[in-house]
Amino acid sequence: PGTTSNPMSDGVTEQVKKFLFKSRNNRTGENDLESLEVFIPEQLQASYSFYTWPSAPVLAWFLWEHRRELPGKHIVELGSGTALPGIVAAKCGAAVTLTDSAILPKSLQHVKRCCEVNSLLPSQVRVLGLSWGLFLGNIFTLGPVDLILGSDCFYEPSIFEDIIVTVAFLLEKNPQARFLCTYQERSADWSIEHLLHKWRLQCEQIPLTNLGTESGVDINELMQDHTIHLLEITHI
Repeated sequence: PGTTSNPMSDGVTEQVKKFLFKSRNNRTGENDLESLEVFIPEQLQASYSFYTWPSAPVLAWFLWEHRRELPGKHIVELGSGTALPGIVAAKCGAAVTLTDSAILPKSLQHVKRCCEVNSLLPSQVRVLGLSWGLFLGNIFTLGPVDLILGSDCFYEPSIFEDIIVTVAFLLEKNPQARFLCTYQERSADWSIEHLLHKWRLQCEQIPLTNLGTESGVDINELMQDHTIHLLEITHI
């Protein structure tokens, strides 16, 4: 990833990070190289939502490798932060709703900035304030959803149930949908199993061993020495 820095008007240094997704997938019989560039502005001194954590590129690469399935789908990303997975999905033809906490206007502003930097149109992406665990107006405006994304939402046990409740609500409304989330293992004691059971959800771990291999990408480099898991959560 290449980076460039420039100070913003409020004195915060913004660094633009470039993520390159490429594939030598010669499914057509020709060895054509497909690639996608995504630019993510990050604010270095700011809080966690202005920085791209290792879970996001892992989820983004998974979406890139399944890009043929994305056109025409409505995808909702929860706790978008710098929105790398959602932006990749939009660039691959999905209609995307990027959400972040309704009480953090600066985070929502930053999500919009990430969309602008990648020349995404309002017809491709909308940005919505959505607070986990709270059933306020915005969650009812989402309409039909095919796929829910979350990258590193499970970073603090006190909010686990709020996330699960929100996901359970969306999956109950859209029984054919699924929640794909990557998370960084921070403690062996943390578990969402009892919450999944409580809210009638089931979970399957998707193996990441072959992620990026056809593109010559080292999955361990992507994970930056962290243990990252990809889960698929569906309604029972």
